[in-house]
Amino acid sequence: MARLFPGTREAQEEGAVLGPAKGPVVDGGEGRLALPLGPAPEPLALAQAEADVAPLEPGRALAIADFSPPQVSAGERLIRLAYGLGIPPSTLNPFRKRARPRLTATVESTLAGDPASGTAIRAGHFLLHGVKLPIADTEFSGPRLSPPFERMVHGFGWLRDLAGCAARPQCAPVAERIFAAWLAANPQPGAGPAWAVGNAGHRLLAWLIHAPLLLSSQDRKLRARVLTTFEDTARWLDRHVGRAEDTLAEVAGWTAITAAGLLLAEGRARRLFGEGGLIKALGNLVSDDGGVLSRSPLGQIEAVELLIELRACYAAVRSTPPPQLDAILELLVPPLLTLLHSDGGLGSWQGAGAVSPERIAALMKASGVRTRPLRDARHWGYQRVNAGKAVLQFDAAPPPLARHARDGCASTLAFEFSHGGERLIVNCGGAAFAGGLIPLRLAQGLRATAAHSTLAIDDFNSTAVLINGKLGPGVSEVEVDRRILSGEGAGATRIEASHNGYVSRYGLTHRRILIIRDDGSELRGEDLLVPSGRRGKRGMIGVALRFHLGPHIELAQGRDGLGVTLALPDGSLWQFRSGRDPVTLEESLWSDGMGRPLATRQLVISAKIPRSGESFSWLLKKMR
Repeated sequence: MARLFPGTREAQEEGAVLGPAKGPVVDGGEGRLALPLGPAPEPLALAQAEADVAPLEPGRALAIADFSPPQVSAGERLIRLAYGLGIPPSTLNPFRKRARPRLTATVESTLAGDPASGTAIRAGHFLLHGVKLPIADTEFSGPRLSPPFERMVHGFGWLRDLAGCAARPQCAPVAERIFAAWLAANPQPGAGPAWAVGNAGHRLLAWLIHAPLLLSSQDRKLRARVLTTFEDTARWLDRHVGRAEDTLAEVAGWTAITAAGLLLAEGRARRLFGEGGLIKALGNLVSDDGGVLSRSPLGQIEAVELLIELRACYAAVRSTPPPQLDAILELLVPPLLTLLHSDGGLGSWQGAGAVSPERIAALMKASGVRTRPLRDARHWGYQRVNAGKAVLQFDAAPPPLARHARDGCASTLAFEFSHGGERLIVNCGGAAFAGGLIPLRLAQGLRATAAHSTLAIDDFNSTAVLINGKLGPGVSEVEVDRRILSGEGAGATRIEASHNGYVSRYGLTHRRILIIRDDGSELRGEDLLVPSGRRGKRGMIGVALRFHLGPHIELAQGRDGLGVTLALPDGSLWQFRSGRDPVTLEESLWSDGMGRPLATRQLVISAKIPRSGESFSWLLKKMR
């Protein structure tokens, strides 16, 4: 099984090179940390400072043992091998009478659904991202639904919401009717979104966990048909899980196979088969610090939820899960916490919206993992700085590779910044929610560099954004340097990173330096375009630095055009200052955790610069 470690040939082939920055750094010298409060910031690369290089807090590295198949006896290894080759359990024990399909236990899930969505289902509508879809008009076959609705309808994620909104006698008839309608439209496995491996895996897992909603009928024939459908779907996954559309979908398929081995009769061979495949798939899903290779926080949440649900299946049959599953769950949680803001909600990265603090808190409680966020999730690609009441999140890695990304975004060197319960600088987010209140036609734009708080040249993306949700050529190398600065009066954290996304087209490397005071009251930045390679350096290019603002912020522009005052809903005042070019205000949008687009504004610094490069400095400071 291939594992990706920095410095190996595999890492070089993946094109994700991380290392110390080669550009100007604040090195140890006789100067001191200079953070003046003048009307316009000085270029950070020229600032005199003293840098005490503190060792970075390493994450818990993944070990090969975390992804080794569970230790089993020689006989069980033979059973696993035989089942993987397609030999049914009845052949392994021909003298044993084949049992009818039945469930061996009832699962008590620790994940709660959304009561509002469940109530809407009882009223006859699927509710997702603020959009109601009448169940009676739902096409349960064919590619007629938007991707988010496809995943919910065909993955039966709505069962969790329905189970959480009322007592079982009130919900079971609704679940049975929808199940019957879906089964009538999909009587046999076939093509289309219903039989994508990810959807089939989520569907089988949901059926097994919420089986009481589907098996409450007094009709024995109906119950037998439901159980037969469970078994048929499990057998289909046994044969097709290796053809999953991406690694996360494969993990969903293996999770469902393992759960079926635990909960369906005569499932020992399937369980052994599923456990081995699941742990291998998880090894291909996550990076060395526990972040999923799609770099998506929504993918991270999905992986955590799958393991929580599977752990509940083990508990239902009073069996102990392999220790590798608990180890991987403990590794998945800290990177997710890295992308939480000071309000407890999720940052807007790789298509995600601002998932609510309540949902994140419920997920952490259900996981049972108590830990702290990673400061330097370098393999996953995100840097985090806690400074007083402020939180800085910084994307310091190439975008995910095409085979991992579902809604990949060209967000390299973008950042988000929050203070207290307010978000000041954000990314638009919401590409993964497109198809609800966010129109599908906006999805590609929300994945673009311009939808993130970073620099873009001539409105080109730093990494090509393709219409199928994948990413093309662009950023392949990012260099990162993080240091602790100490000086008279206050300390700070300095992060410098650069990427090569514009080298092939313009011969320029984008380098960004961020310095945040330890009390969180000031964030300084400098964006540099540095010549690289042999491309011609004549002519002019257009550059735009965008700073998308959180919702409900009132703005007042300064007389000189270089500054903007930000009045936050909590009553605090902040000032943004540009070092050389005017700041203009433009419209923007921001997606909340429910997938609802909220109108907001963005600060834009635009300039025409020579192809030989230029630098832009700026300052964000709390005034009261």
